Amino acid sequence: MYVGRFAPSPTGLLHIGSLLTAVASYLDARSRQGRWLVRMEDLDPPREMPGAAASILSTLEAFSLYWDGEVVYQSRRHHLYAAALDALRAQNRVYPCFCSRKTVQAEARGMGVDGVIYGGRCALNDAAISAVAHKPPAWRLRTDTAIIGFQDAVQGWQQQCLASDTGDFILLRADGCWAYQLAVVVDDAAQGVNHVVRGQDLLVSTPRQIYVQQLLGLAQPEYAHLPLLTNTQGQKWSKQTRAPALDLRRREDLLRQVLLYLGLPLAPQVDSLADLLEWAVLHWRLERVRPHAIVAE
Repeated sequence: MYVGRFAPSPTGLLHIGSLLTAVASYLDARSRQGRWLVRMEDLDPPREMPGAAASILSTLEAFSLYWDGEVVYQSRRHHLYAAALDALRAQNRVYPCFCSRKTVQAEARGMGVDGVIYGGRCALNDAAISAVAHKPPAWRLRTDTAIIGFQDAVQGWQQQCLASDTGDFILLRADGCWAYQLAVVVDDAAQGVNHVVRGQDLLVSTPRQIYVQQLLGLAQPEYAHLPLLTNTQGQKWSKQTRAPALDLRRREDLLRQVLLYLGLPLAPQVDSLADLLEWAVLHWRLERVRPHAIVAE
């Protein structure tokens, strides 16, 4: 059975970009008679907005986007991430890193696809590690030169060499917060998610997640990365670019707008949002979604 999911972070209210992701993942699941789950990715308390999680859920319901089963909260699943890290530690795939952000920047091997590439000080220097053993470490995953590739349903073939494109990356931060790259893999596997429909901003993370899946012996989902919605300045609509929260008084207009962005034909007049979504499910075709960014005013 198809199992998809929508996994927002409660760092702000839903905006037009997050609505596009929610609707696309919902339509893809429902059009294949699958399950659609909601997971709250609340692993970074300092960045969370009070009340955002409840607001996100009520907004989904206001758009008639009803999920299957219970909402999963990552903040309640630390034991699962710890078990995965222990499994990687048993394989000698991870190591403690005591480098400060300043050291990482100063000793970087250059820029990768998602920031600086770690220079490897703690991967090589056991003496340095023992000298600062009183300090809580981050835990990094060793990468290698193998090519990690996958076929994305929207963006086409993608590949990275993690050693040169990302370097060894963090799975557990020194402050005790779990990294997205580990948590998302563990949760998707635990929930049986086999289709991931999400924004193009996460495309660059996917090879790292596939690598973690391979090391843990987990199944690889099928991926579809949606085009980003941008403002007129070419910036991704996000909380950082002050994307306005969804105006629930304009729910039908906003839903119709998103459906057009996703390549659906102009929808007929209907009696309710539920009817509009039912029509959209019948007309949904993932292959109609174009890969390029969309300007959304």
